[in-house]
Amino acid sequence: MLEELKSVICEYVEAEPENITESSRFVEDLGFNSYDFMSMVGQLEDQFDIEVNERDVVNVKTVGDAIAYIQSLQE
Repeated sequence: MLEELKSVICEYVEAEPENITESSRFVEDLGFNSYDFMSMVGQLEDQFDIEVNERDVVNVKTVGDAIAYIQSLQE
């Protein structure tokens, strides 16, 4: 899932996939703004066939948080 997420992230910000790790923070490390982040969330909903709760997504700070959250929604 990390590789899939890396490719989506690179569609929204200028980041090198090899520099994206599970500990990368969306805002501080990858340069997301709130609009880009929510746009990416919409794409992830479609790609992974999940429905994201906007209250929960504010707790997603790192790539690892996103992976854990997506996996929890898929169970």
